[in-house]
Amino acid sequence: VYNTSTADLVFILAFTTMFSALLSWLFLKERPRPLTLAALALMIVGVAIIVGDSIGNGYLFGDVMALCSALCVACAITISRASGKDMGFTSLIGVVLPFTVAAFMVSKTGFQVDAPWWIIFNGAVIMPISFFCLANGPKYISGPEVAMFYLLETVLAPVWVWMIFSETPSRNSLIGGAILIVTLVGHSLWQLHEGRKRRATLAVSHPV
Repeated sequence: VYNTSTADLVFILAFTTMFSALLSWLFLKERPRPLTLAALALMIVGVAIIVGDSIGNGYLFGDVMALCSALCVACAITISRASGKDMGFTSLIGVVLPFTVAAFMVSKTGFQVDAPWWIIFNGAVIMPISFFCLANGPKYISGPEVAMFYLLETVLAPVWVWMIFSETPSRNSLIGGAILIVTLVGHSLWQLHEGRKRRATLAVSHPV
């Protein structure tokens, strides 16, 4: 987030969904449908536009780190799916190790931030609650519906940063981000429609 624009960051993080599809295909043998592969190709184009715009302006490192973050989140989702266990508190316990490392580094070298309480509030309250809710969402609604709600981050974060910090996304970032958002929304709506159709078919085949 310190090495690229907020718009680039959240747009690239939206690629997590397609990373998950690829990892499930490779390791869980869940072959994506042709429409999912088409959506993946479109999203690769969107990310390429964003990252290509960053070459030469100092944002490339931040964009690559955002891609690595999306891949790590997708790995975590794939591992959770493969285990078949309740992972609601895993993300909360998972912060213990990085917190320990960070506390050790700060105690040795010191670290100066302009608004430390906002950083602490974000790391100790906002992020744990958000990850806990994200991990528990699929227990109550379908995966595509969870993905659609998760897309709100991609839409709202650049808007809020633009309103509060006057950080205006570049033209290519908006083009690439629009491709990502439209592709994800369309793909999620298709998945939701397919899921409802399958449930309706099962209900007809096995009446109560």
